[in-house]
This record gives sequence, C-alpha cells and structure tokens, in this order.
Amino acid sequence: MGQFEMVKDFFLGMGRSRVSMFGALICTMSAPFLLGYMIADTLLHIANPYFGAAVYLLLGPAFLFGLALIFIGAFFFRGKHETHLFTLSYLSKYFTEPGMFNRMRKNVYLIVLLTSINFVVFSLFLYRAYHYMESTAFCGQFCHTVMEPEFTAFQNSPHSRVGCVECHIGPGADWFVKSKISGARQLVAVVANTYPTPIETPVHGLRPARDTCEKCHRPELFHGDTLNVVNRFMPDEDNTRVHDVMLMKIGSAGDSAKQSHGIHWHVAAENKITYLATDHSRMVIPEVRLTRQDGSETVFRSEEADEQLAGVSAEARQMDCIDCHNRPSHIFVPADKALDQKMVEGKIPQALPYIKRQALAAVSADYASLDEAREAIAAELTNWYREHYPDVQSDLVTKAITGTQEAYRENVFPLMKVGWDAYVNHVGHGEDFDIGCFRCHDDMHADEDGNVISGDCNLCHTLLAEGEEDPEILKVLQTE
Repeated sequence: MGQFEMVKDFFLGMGRSRVSMFGALICTMSAPFLLGYMIADTLLHIANPYFGAAVYLLLGPAFLFGLALIFIGAFFFRGKHETHLFTLSYLSKYFTEPGMFNRMRKNVYLIVLLTSINFVVFSLFLYRAYHYMESTAFCGQFCHTVMEPEFTAFQNSPHSRVGCVECHIGPGADWFVKSKISGARQLVAVVANTYPTPIETPVHGLRPARDTCEKCHRPELFHGDTLNVVNRFMPDEDNTRVHDVMLMKIGSAGDSAKQSHGIHWHVAAENKITYLATDHSRMVIPEVRLTRQDGSETVFRSEEADEQLAGVSAEARQMDCIDCHNRPSHIFVPADKALDQKMVEGKIPQALPYIKRQALAAVSADYASLDEAREAIAAELTNWYREHYPDVQSDLVTKAITGTQEAYRENVFPLMKVGWDAYVNHVGHGEDFDIGCFRCHDDMHADEDGNVISGDCNLCHTLLAEGEEDPEILKVLQTE
C-alpha cells in the first residue's frame, strides 16, 4: 500500500464517478471567479446589486454544490468499482499494521490542507453573502421594478443614510429568521408575479418601534415647542409664495419636563394607550383605552363602536411611533407639495408665469409609464408657453420641465400603480380631516362621563400665520 494510498483511493473513487467528475468540473470553473470576485468586492466595495447576485447567489452556491457532488459521488456513486474508501476494515489497517500510522499522518496533513482551503473560501463566501443580502442595494435594487417606488422614496427621505436592515431586521436571530422567511415568500411572489400593486404599507410586519425608532430618537427628551414654516406657491401668474407658520407642540414624556404634554404625550411612560382597530390598515378605530401610571383606566368609544366591533376580531395594539409616523422612510408627497418643494429648491423657476398651475395640471394626468409621463409633461409645458408666452426665456421652460418631471418621477410609478394618492401618511390629518390624528381626535370618541378625545387643533400646534405672503411673525423673529 503506497504512501498516499488513501488520497489515491479518494481520487480513484472520484474518477470512477460521473457525479464526482461533474462536481469537480463545477468547482474548477467557479472557484477562480468566486474567489477573485469576493476579493474585489471586499477591497472595492462594489455597490452594483447584480454583481453581488452573480457572485453570492449564483457562483457561491454553484461552488458549494460542486463540492457536495464530489464527496457524494466518491462515496455513493462509484459504479461497479469499489475502492473500500473509509470502510472500517480499510481504516483499521492504519492503526493495527506497523508503520502505517506515519503514512496516514501525511495523508491527514494533505486532507487538512485541502479542507482548510475550502473552509477559508466557504467562510469568506458566507461572510460576504451575509453582508450582501443585508445591504441597501440588495433590498432596494435587486427586484428593480417591484421595489423602485419604495427605494426612490427611501433615497429622498430623512432616513436615507440608515440601512434598510436597521429598521426591518435589526439585531437578534428572531427577526433575522423572520425577515428571511418573509423575503423568501416575497421572492416567490415576484417570480410568480403575484405581488400586490402598489406594495402595501407593512403596518403589521415591522419590528416594534421601541427596538428601532427609539434606538436613535428618545421621546422622553422631547419637550417644548418647535417653529415650523411651510412654503407654498399659489396657482396665479406670479406663483405667489405664501407661508404657513405653526408652533408645533412636540412635548412628550415627563422625564425632562414637569409632566407629559404635546404631540408625544401619546408615548409617555406614564400614559399607556391601547386601541382596537377593525381593519387591516388601522384606519377605523372604534375604541381607545388610556391606562395611567396609578393603574386607573378610561375607555373612549365612538358612537358606532358596538356595531363596528360586532363579530369582528379587532386587533388590540399599544400605540407607538408607527401609529402616526407610518411612513418614516418611504414618503410619497401629494402633487401640490411635491411641486412646492421643487420651487423652494429652485428646480422649478418661480419667475415663469403660471408654472405652478401648469405643472400641477401636467403631473395630474394619468400616464401608462414614466417614459410617457416624461414626454407628455415636456410637450404640454413647451406647447403651452409657446402659445401663451412666446417671449419667455426658453431656458426657464427647460428648467421647469426638468424639475416637474423630477417631482413626478420621485412620487408616481405607473407600472406599480403608485399614484399621487396611493399611500396614506398619518403625520397630520389630510385635507378632509379623516386620517392621522382624526382617527381618534374627532370629538366623537367619548367615555362614560361624556368626556371626548378632543379634536382641537391647538392640542398639537398653534397656527401663527396661514397663507400669508409676508407674515408679521417672521418679521419679528428675523429682527430678534
């Protein structure tokens, strides 16, 4: 028996197995590319999601599959030739016959070396694959059409520098496993083309706000008032700029104040608020329960509560950040507000007559695709100004077209059926005072004594100016 008989028998077993030979071919072809791409990704941090998919979802699994085939074929699919590799009688010789142990030790060294190389490649692959599948590029760009609306909104949000996994997965094995199961289900939906359009707001599948939002934001330290100035442009010839000035009462828990107060009173430590919602989106709330620090409770119910709760398995939920900030990182704004933002940024020139009115009309039409919208917006604005203001500077029109197209592209995605009104944002109350705060603060949820959850606007803010071109309050603040 030769010095490397064990190794020879192993490769002999491989050579006599088509399964092993096929596995060896896969490994030989994939290993150089896999190792080279992983080293390049580690050093250069390549952000392209499809590059990562090719490496970690195709080459990596192919290499591991090839390794598995080599060993499966060598041990179980060797055809008519039997090498007796690693049978009990075969191995016993290395421990019973003189001189065989030293030979076996050299064989073991070779096996350990090969195993170590595979272990290094395997470990590097798992490490890089884990970080790739946790990356924002993978979450937002891999399924491009499906996730394009959410990813675009995310990039324009206040949380654009916070990775997706910080909120959707976070630390800990439980939510990691849940997220991967959910991701697998979503992948099947994408492949089978059964995903909803538009993508639903995940009000039920997010991590608790205490584990996400409050890792950075501390409501117990919110106190006092904050000045909020909203710039709007009127649809007149001069695109008149007006201001809404509000003093937002952002106060909250009582750790740093005498008592809890203001908007964030709802999440104060001494106030536990639970409610019953009868619909999936939590828009219909028939009952609200306030539990105070001393254990006393007050229950507020709407007039239709008995009817709405009858025969319904209502969800009992403790109120937290997400009940108001339901779209903190994927914010789609109404058309009017989107255009106002572009005008404030100077991307749509205020000097262009009637641009607010004409841009609003252009983006409010229904288009089948972004390409169609882009072309139609350009044609409509170009033709209108050519007809009504032929002497206006062409560069102003061109700039206005680009800014209007950008406002549309950031908020509307026809292929995913995401229109200007696709998503409800509960920060505020909407034009019809029927969302956000007014789901509960409607003067109609009353306790047994007739006390109601007030709908008074001054609970949350004090309106200092509304729709004024040159508010006196801003003059006072600017001179102080």
